[in-house]
Amino acid sequence: MVKRKRTKKSKTKRISFKGGVSKRKKKRKTTYHPSLTRMFKILAMGCVSAAMGIGFVLVVWFGFTSLDKYVKKNVPIWEKTATLKLIDVPEWVNDQLKQKIYAEAAAYGDLKPDEESARQVENNLTQEAAWLDEVRVQTTHDSIQIEARWRRPLALVKAGLRKWYVDSDLVVLDFVPMPNLPIVRVEGLPLIERPPRGKVWHRDDLAAAVAVLESLTRRDKDIEASQKPLLSEIASINVSNFNGRENARFPHIVLYAKDNTEIIWGAEVDAWQQHLESTDEEKLAKLYGYYKKHGSLLGGVKYINLRDPQDNVPLPIDKF
Repeated sequence: MVKRKRTKKSKTKRISFKGGVSKRKKKRKTTYHPSLTRMFKILAMGCVSAAMGIGFVLVVWFGFTSLDKYVKKNVPIWEKTATLKLIDVPEWVNDQLKQKIYAEAAAYGDLKPDEESARQVENNLTQEAAWLDEVRVQTTHDSIQIEARWRRPLALVKAGLRKWYVDSDLVVLDFVPMPNLPIVRVEGLPLIERPPRGKVWHRDDLAAAVAVLESLTRRDKDIEASQKPLLSEIASINVSNFNGRENARFPHIVLYAKDNTEIIWGAEVDAWQQHLESTDEEKLAKLYGYYKKHGSLLGGVKYINLRDPQDNVPLPIDKF
């Protein structure tokens, strides 16, 4: 049997084959003059810088435009019109309450310093602004001026999450935070529903609480300027036993200091004689005498009894 002769490629051929593949894969490198390369780099950098500059300008422009729109959208109406001015505002009126009054005055559109706008402002405030009474509106060449008697809140009433104020005339005022005023919370009122804003709330128990607070307010005005008002240390006044409706032997009205010290007032104002209590003036004298002597109602005694005639106000040692 004749063996078939195996054909092999020579070493030279194998090397030539590999060399041929290598030559086919290798690409020809294009070269540019160095000056052209530098020019391309400079142009590229210039384009990038220009793009960044244009982008920055657009961002800033759109940003300021949006901000300007936002500011204009949120500018209060009284600043847009720049025509409303409150005259002779009491010192206790804070900025939030002023803003509320301005908003109620300009409730239905832009205002101009003319008689028609003045009538509209007066009508708005008469109907909407419970905090103002006896409103008077007049115009000048560039403004609408508002004068009124401001209702100062004296007591705070809460019912669940709702709360509102009443003034010394028992007029109901919508709630605005007034941390600068010593407003006392009234407790013990069997509430049924919220009274109408701006109207007198006819309740004997509430009137009794307000009468006591009004007496304290008047006496606070006589305190030396160096001493803070006594009412600033009173947290609440309780009338749950008004007129003895729960227990005739218990005090009808009790105040509580901010540290829960009881201040036993007793019967309603002008009813002291019927219950053989100290007069209303004697009660005030005892309370303010204690306050002046100790400088505070807090951290002293467990209670201060004002209703018993000829009694002594308990001293701090009586607490122990």
